[in-house]
Amino acid sequence: VSVSQVPVAEGKSVQQTVEILTRKLEVLGAEKQGTFCVDCETYHTAASTIGSQGQTGKLMYVMHNSEYPLSCFALFENGPCLIADANFDILMVKLKGFFQNAKANKIESRGTRYQYCDFLVKVGTVTMGPSARGISVEVEYCPCVIANDCWNLLMEFMQSFMGNHTPGIPSVFGSKHDSIYSPADTMVQYMELFNKIRKQQQVPVAGMR
Repeated sequence: VSVSQVPVAEGKSVQQTVEILTRKLEVLGAEKQGTFCVDCETYHTAASTIGSQGQTGKLMYVMHNSEYPLSCFALFENGPCLIADANFDILMVKLKGFFQNAKANKIESRGTRYQYCDFLVKVGTVTMGPSARGISVEVEYCPCVIANDCWNLLMEFMQSFMGNHTPGIPSVFGSKHDSIYSPADTMVQYMELFNKIRKQQQVPVAGMR
């Protein structure tokens, strides 16, 4: 799976750019297969814990993916990814003495799933609060579980509708080499994408394109 950000086309809105991408997919012959949603809530280490143990604050991201409705993913930046069942959210409420929810930081990507031969493509609008902040494109080559075996094929397919915005090889592939790709690797890519979009929002408006 490759998860990447597509810039908003010049003179277009986020929604219009999403429509341009989906139209290209439909021209190729891709068929709509329902919708998808990936969401991410940020938790930071509670101040009381930092003070007492002399640790620096850590961020934890609790994520859900409609593709895996019974699972919840908890990720640390540059750290492990825990895959738990959906009740993990309730556990986080009980852990509020250790981790506190940065509510204003909730971010999600929603959109349409498309099937094209052996490829599954999800084009999503990334939103924080009420406003659209960017566009995500997830492309999965379903028959293969070894990332390095299908990257060239994946890239060739992405070029057919993403053109110049076709992404390079995801950083999670680097540590995988010939091992099996897992859903956690997809969630790491979404976490990186969401953090990149959050940082872009902190740029002064004058510096934004």
